[in-house]
Amino acid sequence: MNDVTGTMAPMVGRVSAYFAPVNRAAQQATIFDAAQSGAFALNSPPAPWIGLGWIAGFARKCGTKVEAVRTGAPATTQLQARSEIEATVSFSFESWGKLQLALSAGTQQMNLLTVATGATSGGSGGTGIPAVALQSGSTASVLQVGAAAAASFAVGELVAVDVDYVTQTGFVGSGVSGAYVRSVLTDVDYVRRVTLNVGRVASIVVSGAVGALTLEAPLIAGVPSAAMKVSGVVGFCDREGSSFFQEWSAVFVGEGQQAERVIWHYPRLQAMSGAAEVNVASGGGYEKVQLSAAFRALPVKDPVDGETVVCFRSYVAG
Repeated sequence: MNDVTGTMAPMVGRVSAYFAPVNRAAQQATIFDAAQSGAFALNSPPAPWIGLGWIAGFARKCGTKVEAVRTGAPATTQLQARSEIEATVSFSFESWGKLQLALSAGTQQMNLLTVATGATSGGSGGTGIPAVALQSGSTASVLQVGAAAAASFAVGELVAVDVDYVTQTGFVGSGVSGAYVRSVLTDVDYVRRVTLNVGRVASIVVSGAVGALTLEAPLIAGVPSAAMKVSGVVGFCDREGSSFFQEWSAVFVGEGQQAERVIWHYPRLQAMSGAAEVNVASGGGYEKVQLSAAFRALPVKDPVDGETVVCFRSYVAG
């Protein structure tokens, strides 16, 4: 059999990770087409994929079971069939951020909103100060809030941008589902507490009545709707033991020394473990704390032939 590529096994250094939203209500994953996008620049993934940096300890496991089908006397294997399809993937994030924390937690990842004076203490944060309504002209990167409101924010501050919670049930959170509400709640800020539509303020411009917050990167949900409001965020909090499962589409890329690539695409991944960390000695008496993550792959149908698939592995020659 001829080897049409004629190359040695890829010598991969580190693996980079990219994630994209899954439409939970429609169970619609984000599909990565290696034929069209397999050679993308690692620091500039195609939309809507989000790069989350290098990962460590990337490990894939195939739990698919193949059973022998026997007939006759004595029983003789006549054919084989797959009785179960199972795949898992695990790794540690090298960097910390909103999405890395959410993915490694596997459940609701709460934004710690700036609390109102005298608010009652709570594990997920007390009552937030009133959110600021967006004005017309806002974009995914520039939030128009008016001069008076802009003065209440600071460069470097994190902000959550989403709608008020009224009586919504089901999946909530713009761009990516941040939680599933089973019964009506009373917290007007709940959607902003769980939203992944979060950014960091890079600059603030005030001119007359105009006040604009420019973000370091575009919001994951894109151009905000007129109903969205802005809340300040002081940090993030995840909880061990809640019922919601994060679900994302994922692409992992290992690039070889000759620019060849091995690409693993999981259309649907759900966390299969709770929040965990691993400490790695880094010298000088310090330890680097890495976020551990483990996922189970869920199926999609490949429209090419209708087959059930949990992972696509592609090789793109350099």
